[in-house]
Amino acid sequence: MTVAVAVPHGHSKTNLANREPVWVRWTLVTLALLFLVGFLVMPLAIVFTQAFSKGVAVYGSALVEPNALAAIRLTLLVAAIAVPLNLVFGVSAAWAISKFDFTGKNLLITLIDLPFSVSPVVSGLIYVLMFGMQGWMGEWLSEHGIKLIFAVPGIVLATIFVTFPFVARELIPLMQAQGTDEEEAAIVLGASGWQTFWRVTLPNIKWGLLYGIILSNARAMGEFGAVSVVSGHIRGQTNTIPLHVEILYNEYNSAAAFAVASLLALLALVTLALKSFLEWRLKENVAVED
Repeated sequence: MTVAVAVPHGHSKTNLANREPVWVRWTLVTLALLFLVGFLVMPLAIVFTQAFSKGVAVYGSALVEPNALAAIRLTLLVAAIAVPLNLVFGVSAAWAISKFDFTGKNLLITLIDLPFSVSPVVSGLIYVLMFGMQGWMGEWLSEHGIKLIFAVPGIVLATIFVTFPFVARELIPLMQAQGTDEEEAAIVLGASGWQTFWRVTLPNIKWGLLYGIILSNARAMGEFGAVSVVSGHIRGQTNTIPLHVEILYNEYNSAAAFAVASLLALLALVTLALKSFLEWRLKENVAVED
């Protein structure tokens, strides 16, 4: 038998939740704060403390060292290639999935989620098995002077694979919730497909799009597993920032390792701040539409 519980007028679910004993609420809040301090604040503090443990001069020299600069340039290059490609794919996939019905739609959604379920190391190994010297296409690539594995193209391919779901996954639910009414109205009024996209669709998804780009860029610059497999760890050529940090740490050069790692930590903090801002803007847009 179902029993209906009437909620008194003026009492929200939040007010009902606040009726929990004070000690329960404070215990949960304390546990959450301890978790954040132990697993977020302290590691970040340790990174910056260790980075400056031998002085600002050592910190600066670690960042301008030739191999470090090469790693930074390569990381920025890979992100500059992977993120725009993911942007094009994500917008196209989200547009197709949310606006049209077609055969294979569910398969496309499943494939978009594939990098979330496959280990990055496994994905990197797949590229080696396909394009490496002993791989399925390795001999043909070698005959034509094309080198993908242990070179920049392989790093780009691996990074694209692990990052391409982020833009699409942010846009698909957003565009599905918005529906197609505004686009249909624009087309009825004589707008072309491009005009509809630039003047109707894009303004409605801009904050979700930026959110996906930020997450994709953060993952591209911080990716380790897939890139480690396909890079070959060649100093000054195929080492990204995470790989350079690993090499420095394995050589017991902890000050330099933490100095370079601080760049990734700063990226994480900036990403977190931008993520919070965009989440706030998304909620503001939803509230305005409601």
